[in-house]
Amino acid sequence: MELQIDDSVLVKDYINGNEKALEVLINRHNQRISSFIYSKVLDRDVSEDIFQDTFIKVIKTLKKGNYSEEGKFLPWVMRIAHNLVIDHFRRNKRMPMFEGNDDFNIFSVIGDDKLNVEKQLIKDQIDSDLNLLIEELPEDQKEVLLMRIYRDMSFKEISENTGVSINTALGRMRYALINLRKIIEKNNIVLTN
Repeated sequence: MELQIDDSVLVKDYINGNEKALEVLINRHNQRISSFIYSKVLDRDVSEDIFQDTFIKVIKTLKKGNYSEEGKFLPWVMRIAHNLVIDHFRRNKRMPMFEGNDDFNIFSVIGDDKLNVEKQLIKDQIDSDLNLLIEELPEDQKEVLLMRIYRDMSFKEISENTGVSINTALGRMRYALINLRKIIEKNNIVLTN
């Protein structure tokens, strides 16, 4: 029976010049990552492109020596894949924020059915800046916020995708919103009343 080498060992081997180590990692996680990407984009060709881009980014990060997720290789790769999926939707203007009629907006995605004029005005003003502001959030908070707002995922789904408990996901969302408010204030963005 062949002993399975730990991901973190393979990552170190690859960083130290063993190209074969990356091939083992890709083969090991191929199915899981491909399925995850396909479940979001529902298109084989697009999935394949995003899968390739994911590993191009993985290779670049490892080659630069910027990888510090020792022992957590798969969640790290899944985050990269997830961000590339979001980029894909953003490029194709197929994010919930951008599609549909004038009544469709970020607040309804969060779950507020009674959108009022004030919220609509706020939405109109901050939509264009929102992506830049979100980029300033810590990675774990940004991930939960993007899954919740852009993908309209439940906290149960977020928990399953990120490998943290539902309570942790809820906590990260709460802190993300608190920090987003601070970033908005720091940038002196005036929300219209």
